[in-house]
Amino acid sequence: MATITAVFENGIFRPLDPVHLPEHTRVEFEPRVQAEIPSSPAMPEDVARVYEVLSRRYQSGHHDTAERHNEHQP
Repeated sequence: MATITAVFENGIFRPLDPVHLPEHTRVEFEPRVQAEIPSSPAMPEDVARVYEVLSRRYQSGHHDTAERHNEHQP
């Protein structure tokens, strides 16, 4: 398998490129810190706010919001 480069953010390793593994596949790795971390382009402020709101929704405890879609419909 090829080497996977990832960034550690908020306690999670986020791959920088697509990873072709089945969901829930357990892997074992030994992290090696890269000497130079490539800088990512700055995210526009409005996009950063959208991601911030989405992250709060993700942590709401509702794992399948689509399942509750019709809950408050007349």
